[in-house]
Amino acid sequence: MRLLSLLVGVACCIGSAAHATGTAAPRGAAAPAASAAQAASAPASAASGADLEGDLVEPPPPVSPAGQRVYEAARARLVQVRTLLKAQDSQATVGSGFLVSEEGHLITNYHVVSTYALQPESYRLVYSTADGGQGALQLIDVDVVHDLALLKPVEAGAFAGRGALAFRPPQQNLARGERLFSLGNPLDVGFAVAEGSYNGLVERSFVPTIFFGGSLSAGMSGGPTLDAKGRVIGVNVATRRDGEQISFLVPGAFARELLERSRGAAPLALPAWPHITRQLAAHQEALTRAFLRLPWRNPGHNRYLIPVPREDFLRCWGRSTPPESRGLEFERSDCNMDNRVYVSTGLYTGWISVRHEAYDGRKLGPLRFAQRYSASFRNEFFGNNNTYITAPQCHERFVDRGGLALRAVMCMRAHKKLQGLYEMAILVATLDQSLAGVQGRFDAHGVSFENAQRLAAHYLNGFGWTPPQSASR
Repeated sequence: MRLLSLLVGVACCIGSAAHATGTAAPRGAAAPAASAAQAASAPASAASGADLEGDLVEPPPPVSPAGQRVYEAARARLVQVRTLLKAQDSQATVGSGFLVSEEGHLITNYHVVSTYALQPESYRLVYSTADGGQGALQLIDVDVVHDLALLKPVEAGAFAGRGALAFRPPQQNLARGERLFSLGNPLDVGFAVAEGSYNGLVERSFVPTIFFGGSLSAGMSGGPTLDAKGRVIGVNVATRRDGEQISFLVPGAFARELLERSRGAAPLALPAWPHITRQLAAHQEALTRAFLRLPWRNPGHNRYLIPVPREDFLRCWGRSTPPESRGLEFERSDCNMDNRVYVSTGLYTGWISVRHEAYDGRKLGPLRFAQRYSASFRNEFFGNNNTYITAPQCHERFVDRGGLALRAVMCMRAHKKLQGLYEMAILVATLDQSLAGVQGRFDAHGVSFENAQRLAAHYLNGFGWTPPQSASR
């Protein structure tokens, strides 16, 4: 069974220089300004709304008075957050943040400061304000699951007199279509405001996330999104590169909880791996419990019960071989969670995926089908040893599910830094037919050893025979 990852196009607004380069310019990005001589010599027709060809030219959209008002009211409470190499000013990441307390606490995304959080011996944090203020920052706490971080200036009173942005009260529900204003420093070019709309929470998301109908760019990560009264309703976090005006916010409630929990905490001076591990351990426990409560649904195969998850917090996509294809035919289902917890560059965890392929080899004959079926099982990849995770340890066994013979291979990989958490994969193939069969794969990322065993057993128990009343064997 070949693994073809479903490209969902979710891209975190990391805001680092490396991410900013090589990306497409935002729609509506201004061209280089014309010189005064060029402007003076421009044809009069341009000013009248028509170009030299006589086609109408769209006038620039009017600046929103509400957007101006919200930005000016919040401007003194906005900051740019940068991670620098400890011994020099070369920046590793750039993002945005905002003041949330009179004592100078500010909120940003965890991914903006993750390099420092994991390697404080090599990096340092600094801020700059919209009016030119600069200084050093210290990391107070993180919420890795919701991609949030709480910071404070090293110099006491550095933000004195600037005030703080208030959170919108939770009892005041947002209406779908309500106008919102996202603030930040996109692509490190200057503080800006982007208008959009509230479109509710993202459907089928395990971690609550706001669907923002507006444009976010790299560098705006960690900035606030405000309502028309200037109150925080969310924190900029990500955008979809395969769509238009599809961005995402962390609900403000989680930022408020982080502030209330850690307002008086001492700074995190050591690498945050143990702190992050505890949060991920709680996350995987909640995810495992929720997933085990979901009943399997059957895709309707005429011979087998195949475990396909209900789409409460996963999305399933399917495809099949074209009608005119020759040789091996198959139908495929891929079910994935949109939520993946960012830990560091190259390390995402905290999600589940399930997929299967149903094969029909009647056009091949038994020998050729057996070769193709076996090759499909063998070409699965379980990962190599790397900086964060060990090489896989795999075990194979044959399982009887009510007379249905299954071949199962289970592989485990241990996290080196996130101690006690594992990557688990189990691969299954039916063995009862010479011209047809089903292969399935279940992956759980960042789970405890005990929960890996529970999830594997749950997956195997989802296989069986299609009941006689649905289809005859």
